[in-house]
Amino acid sequence: YCRDFLDRPQPIGPATRGLLERFHLDSVGCGVSAVQARANAPTVLRAEALGTQPAAGSRGGICFGSSRACAVEKAVLANAAAVREWDSNGTNFGYDAVKGRTAGEFGHNDYYPVAVAAAREADLDGDTTLRLMLLIDEIRGRLAEVFPLRQFAIDHVHHGAVASAAAYAAALGGTPEQIESAIGLVVAHSVPFRAIRAGHQLSDSKGASAAIAAEAAVLAARRALAGFQGPRDVFRNPLALYRLNLPCPDSTSPFDLELGLAGDAFALHGMHFKLGLYEHQSAGALQAVIDLLARHPGLAADLDALREIRVAIYEPAYSIIADPAKRTPTTRQSADHSLPYILARTLLKAQAATAAGCASPGWAELMLLPEDYSAAAIADPAAASLISRMTIEHGGEAFDRAYPEGIPTSVQVDHATQGRLGGEQVMFPLGHARSDAAATAAMVDLKFDRLVAGAVADPGALRDRVRLAGRTAADVAKLYAFPIAGVEA
Repeated sequence: YCRDFLDRPQPIGPATRGLLERFHLDSVGCGVSAVQARANAPTVLRAEALGTQPAAGSRGGICFGSSRACAVEKAVLANAAAVREWDSNGTNFGYDAVKGRTAGEFGHNDYYPVAVAAAREADLDGDTTLRLMLLIDEIRGRLAEVFPLRQFAIDHVHHGAVASAAAYAAALGGTPEQIESAIGLVVAHSVPFRAIRAGHQLSDSKGASAAIAAEAAVLAARRALAGFQGPRDVFRNPLALYRLNLPCPDSTSPFDLELGLAGDAFALHGMHFKLGLYEHQSAGALQAVIDLLARHPGLAADLDALREIRVAIYEPAYSIIADPAKRTPTTRQSADHSLPYILARTLLKAQAATAAGCASPGWAELMLLPEDYSAAAIADPAAASLISRMTIEHGGEAFDRAYPEGIPTSVQVDHATQGRLGGEQVMFPLGHARSDAAATAAMVDLKFDRLVAGAVADPGALRDRVRLAGRTAADVAKLYAFPIAGVEA
């Protein structure tokens, strides 16, 4: 499939190309912002990368904000860590109802640095690099539809590692046997468990999980291309994670995998945008609050009048972003996975917007940005006060059935003078694949501008620079080598 997709390309629909460019742009905005803010994991891993040299015969990789070539797998590690640090780029829920593939595994558009690094090594132009990005998203997106890693305590980045190994090996001319070896090496040696997401407060490992998986994938691909032979036929291997966790008859796989070739028949069209920094499963609650503010102007003017904020949500969101530990986050990684904190911070921003004269603040005014997760913001007593008035409950079977098609959530408030308001179920918040595409695109562009505003002089020029369609191989080779304010080049 990988060889056919790259060597015998069929036309890709304009909707797919446009969507792919926007997901990539969104990832760059997130990555540049994290590097410029000196977020811990990207800073540590970028320094690690810049301290290396390209391997013999390699052109090496380029880190965000530097023109210095370094070990290609280390550049991938640093860039993917930056892209993922804010937990704010694209998301998928592994859901294709038409074909009955609804395993519902999570995933994110974290792996574009793999495609850019491979393109630099293989001297690929922009259109081919886009195709390589699409190949990664298609493989990991379709795997998410058929194999639920979280049920077996395996982290979702595993699907991205498989896709990255396959695409990188294919881009550098790997044979089907070499591509298979690369996948086999990842599956046999580099399976990440959800231990990184356990505990009351989350660490750098949560945000850097995709990056570490991508690094392992690139190393596996390079070894396979050098002649190392990994285990074969891992999807039917009885001791590999697939059949081991979902037993099935000998010589079979626990799932079928159907992968797109042309037009707009790609998993990308089921993926979602985040319109700020928040765990995507909280998007339904954010939309519910925005809808409440639109229907009841001035609601946020006096937050002390909110006697109770009651949220109903589905599983697994209830367990992931509403568990008791999430009521008192102390780290950014925990705060952006805390539904109580996300809602409290959004309401405080609504109060500030109302005081500034905005009668009905929406996504543009309430967009959560890195400063909303500063130590001071997390420790704000006003946020703690709002959280103390929140009740978050599992909405039951009716909510669970509606996921992962949508993000079923309801928010009801008890107001001192206006009584009980809200309670309607939200399914497709802005940013969801089934929400208003034009409004989502406008908000993603606004988010990009806000994220990179302190990092580059002209956000519009950066947006033009990283657009891949029509770019030469020379352009792609230095795609991320633009200066970032205050960051070592």
